[in-house]
Amino acid sequence: MLLKDFEQQANLWGKSRQPFFFLIDFEMKKPVICSLEEAITLGIQFNLRGVSNVDAANSFAMTEPYQMHAKSVDLAVYKQGFDAVQTELQNGNSYLLNLTYATPIEMNYSFEQIFHRVQASYKLCFKDEFVCFSPECFVRIGQNQISTYPMKGTIRANVPQAEQQLLSSEKEQCEHYTIVDLMRNDLAMVAENIRVNRFRYVEKVGNDEQAILQTSSEIVGDLTENWQKNIGSILLRLLPAGSISGAPKERTVQIIQQAEKQDRGYYTGIFGVFTGESLDSAVAIRFIEKQNGKMYFRSGGGITRHSQLNDEYRELQQKVYVPLG
Repeated sequence: MLLKDFEQQANLWGKSRQPFFFLIDFEMKKPVICSLEEAITLGIQFNLRGVSNVDAANSFAMTEPYQMHAKSVDLAVYKQGFDAVQTELQNGNSYLLNLTYATPIEMNYSFEQIFHRVQASYKLCFKDEFVCFSPECFVRIGQNQISTYPMKGTIRANVPQAEQQLLSSEKEQCEHYTIVDLMRNDLAMVAENIRVNRFRYVEKVGNDEQAILQTSSEIVGDLTENWQKNIGSILLRLLPAGSISGAPKERTVQIIQQAEKQDRGYYTGIFGVFTGESLDSAVAIRFIEKQNGKMYFRSGGGITRHSQLNDEYRELQQKVYVPLG
């Protein structure tokens, strides 16, 4: 489907209050839109904060313990991308850039098993292509308001004084201020009266020894009545998601493509559900995909001029983690 066809279909269904599921890849080359009933026949299972096309009671039991073995991308390979990004940052061509890599993994669960067992606010199992268990909202729309909750800044939760270290880190502060400013500007393209309701609050992702702390903010704007008839146009105006690209967005996306040397596909794209009256959507992070019969866990982090190579490489590795219930 072409992007213009996606926009027209979303606007049409929005105007008629027809519920639908949608998925848009990072490069915006392969958008998907379908009715909620059609999604299940296409092999698409989703659960967005309880809005789901799968009966939770229907989930099958897994008696076998989950196992995953990961082989991290070589530090030398990561360093090439990191150094290229740092050159652009030092030259002022970007102020914040999200650098990502694919980690080869082996695991004994299917994507569907992961989908049923994983703990996450936003979950998607897309055919036999990928499974996503994202903690991060893209946008929510309801009651003529649009809100976003960018996540920037992480630390392993079991580090001594983890929350204090996270909040006091100059690098993490810079990263978060930049992304909040970017998302305020993005919302201003589609809404009015933009305000930050909550700034840099801490959330915990996961409950075991691999759990991490992340900082988020809540940004809100007002939409005109009958925004539903423009829902496709609103979504596309906001893409790609600023929290997983960077600032300034257009130039930073070009740098990402040069540094990463491959398309991201649906990883770091967005997915969501329009219910007929409201919309909820997620950034497609915490992502396992299949390519040529092999599985990869996609992860990354925000890079600023203050970033240190070994710290960012460690963060990339720490995010290769499945928070199972």
